[in-house]
Amino acid sequence: MCQQFDGMHTAKNYSLKEVILWTRRDIYFHFMVAFVATAIYQYFNCRWIAIPWLPIALMGTAVAFVVGFKNNASYDRLWEARRIWGAIVNASRSWGIMVQDYVTNRHATTSLNDEEMTKVKRRLIDRHFAWLTALRYQLREPRVWESRHQVHNIEYRNRTYSVDEHAVPIDEAIAPYVVSEECTLVSKKTNKAAQILALQSAHLKQLLELGYIEDFRHMEMERIIVELYNQQGASERIKNFPYPRQFATLNLYFIKAFVVLIPFGMLQEFDKLGDNLIWLNIPFSILSAWLFTTLEKIGEVTESPFEGSANDVPITAMSRGIEIDLKEMFNYEEIPDPIKPVNNILL
Repeated sequence: MCQQFDGMHTAKNYSLKEVILWTRRDIYFHFMVAFVATAIYQYFNCRWIAIPWLPIALMGTAVAFVVGFKNNASYDRLWEARRIWGAIVNASRSWGIMVQDYVTNRHATTSLNDEEMTKVKRRLIDRHFAWLTALRYQLREPRVWESRHQVHNIEYRNRTYSVDEHAVPIDEAIAPYVVSEECTLVSKKTNKAAQILALQSAHLKQLLELGYIEDFRHMEMERIIVELYNQQGASERIKNFPYPRQFATLNLYFIKAFVVLIPFGMLQEFDKLGDNLIWLNIPFSILSAWLFTTLEKIGEVTESPFEGSANDVPITAMSRGIEIDLKEMFNYEEIPDPIKPVNNILL
């Protein structure tokens, strides 16, 4: 299976350097607004630009509620995505044990030798790897509302990790797991992952007709395919339905308006301290504004848990874990190594 870089940050914390580099453009903007406001107030004696702090504080309270609401919703999306892929891991293991024990010569009209039976079983397992690969690629397809195309996220990704799903064609990634006829068929389909599961079902029907699976076992194995369809659909729901744009848009506008007003609201407060302490308005305004804009960015990168960011559900590592489990179960000659974090990003 191709080694992709997608992710979950695995260190205890992001380093301060990482956070500052990620948010430095916001810091530059906050500095400029605070410096201009303070300089005009102090050097040009334009006292009228100072805004009473009370209405800004009330606005800040409202913004805090809006930001908290978005971040809670974003976390729920992330956690649901993790539950979905946990279910895929469990269903995959169940699929493996059913292929191992349910496909036999017991009711077959023509018995297969051990080598032929192993080939049949491994074809079912390899096709499952193809499904995992296709699903992962489909979940990595870009959407206009995702944040991975933003400059600060691109810079962080270029410094830290890369996403092979954005560089290696999906047909090339699937090819090692399916026969050429199936690869050609799947390549023409829009939803390749769904079509691969359809091929699995068709293969099970063929094995049923040949007597290698009996009716009850066939129904149980079809139940696993239905479960995989369900989990694929749940993943697609998160991928294709973003955090509602009306909330995201108002959230963004409210925060931008608030962080611009902060230094104007603090002018009178620091002016009361006398001397040149008015210049403290700059660092404290920057810090206050930075807290809100950083929380907004965190919610933004969390709301799309499959886009290929450092805060994603690590679906490539989970896919590799499934591959290792099933290949060991079926005694494959080559077992891939588990994917380990690189630069604290779980691949």
